[in-house]
Amino acid sequence: WCKVSDLSVGIHTISFKSLSGWNISSSKDVTIYSGVTETVEVTYTEISEQKTTYPIVDTNQSQCFNSSGDTIVCSDNGASDFGQDAQYSGFTPNYTDNGDGTITDNITELMWQQNAGEKMTFEEAVNNASTFNLAGYTDWRLPSIKELYSLILFSGKDISGYEGTDTSTFTPFIDRYYFDFEYGDTTAGERLIDSQFASSTEYVSTTMDGHHTVFGVNFADGRIKGYGTQPIGNDTEGKKFFVLYVRGKTDYGINQFSDNGDSTITDNATALMWTQKDSQKALNWDDAIDYCEALQTAGHNDWRLPNAKELQSIVDYSRSPETTSSAAIDSLFEVTSIQNEEAVTDYPYYWSSTTHINMINGSNAAYLSFGRAMGNMNGEWMDVHGAGSQRSDPKSGDPNNYPTGHGPQGDAIRIYNYVRCVRDADVTSEVNTGALIVNIAPQEAIDAGMQWQVDGGSWKNSGDIVTDLSVGSHKVSFKTHDAFTSPTEQIVTIQENKTMTITGTYTTNSSDTCNPGDLDFNGKIDLKDIIILLKKFVSLQ
Repeated sequence: WCKVSDLSVGIHTISFKSLSGWNISSSKDVTIYSGVTETVEVTYTEISEQKTTYPIVDTNQSQCFNSSGDTIVCSDNGASDFGQDAQYSGFTPNYTDNGDGTITDNITELMWQQNAGEKMTFEEAVNNASTFNLAGYTDWRLPSIKELYSLILFSGKDISGYEGTDTSTFTPFIDRYYFDFEYGDTTAGERLIDSQFASSTEYVSTTMDGHHTVFGVNFADGRIKGYGTQPIGNDTEGKKFFVLYVRGKTDYGINQFSDNGDSTITDNATALMWTQKDSQKALNWDDAIDYCEALQTAGHNDWRLPNAKELQSIVDYSRSPETTSSAAIDSLFEVTSIQNEEAVTDYPYYWSSTTHINMINGSNAAYLSFGRAMGNMNGEWMDVHGAGSQRSDPKSGDPNNYPTGHGPQGDAIRIYNYVRCVRDADVTSEVNTGALIVNIAPQEAIDAGMQWQVDGGSWKNSGDIVTDLSVGSHKVSFKTHDAFTSPTEQIVTIQENKTMTITGTYTTNSSDTCNPGDLDFNGKIDLKDIIILLKKFVSLQ
């Protein structure tokens, strides 16, 4: 303890030194009275003793894109263009099909209904949960928006604008291997993108000038939006949704924020540390990435732009500009206020590092709206989707080119959005992990550039190791080549703190036209064949 004397009568602020590995409360105010000694006690709590209850499942994005939307090579850490979603990895999505109509997410430990079945209204979704019986379980519930969003995968492609009917080659924003997924029924007058899934999270304000609203995830176009629940026009019932009921742990999606006293906030539930202040200025996507990669604050230099799922984890759906006169985020965070398209005081959209891939390219990126999700309906600007929505903006360009917004609800296009950076905190994760090494044979297949991937992630070379794989089953796939028959997909079981090694063996396809000098099997003799030959010659010396 320490005694300080000769303090003037009045209010004084006490600050506490932050220590790596420990949580400490923010500064405290103490009132000093004449002739009286005040005593203040503060408690440090060791972070290493805490466990995450809200692990964020990775977005599954494995490609990098420039601002024009072109696919580019993902650079190594430290390069000038480093910082996209695909360049940081989290908990690889990992599911178990229980064989009884249910799917277990091995990261979140939530159990899901596998088949959504017929669409229903929000009221029906809420009421039916209490009587829903599947696989012998009766404790099903309608998921919160954070539980539901844990299933989204940004390896999907937004089909907005597609006018055809064939969806056989489409990739939705949910794992179709485990979950039965359907696009909208065009024969019933729906759009293909009408694949909205309902959550139990109701908007604390209203959208569309007074409509009761519930948040949902659209796994066809990769967005969170608020949807009106009451009948519109000549309809006799409200909007209908797909529903995936969930059961299991009830603390997933609940934050545990601590003010570190150094302008950072740690969420002990997710093991993520956030900047308390935002960028205080609007940036395009490239500059947003650079801002976080260059940031040095609170003694840390490993900040990054959060991916969409990390950013959504800090939305507080109990708050909104209309009901709490604040952004939809905990009051521990500082948020820059703006004037929105309606010339009303509001709060920004915040960039994520996640590219929102569409049918054409990757020129858009996902953002979270912590203020009103503005749109232009019939010439009037209003909150069309609710604070806490996840939509997308062009990564670059001129917002003046979108005077009435874009899309069916006239989404406000800003392009210059705000930034809040994140880094991994020193909090122990409760997700048990192991590692995997995959070797490729024979050498000719390696020379031809054959690679492997786990759970649809980035391609790896023979002998590479993937760490931090969750305990459980994972799918290993192999690249294809006309000159080889590829190994079949393999399901591997990862054990805690152990490294598993497997081999994928290619077989050479026989061909009467095979050229013995074509060592990489690309149909011609070129410089690559000479390099391969030299390598073999050197290895024999």
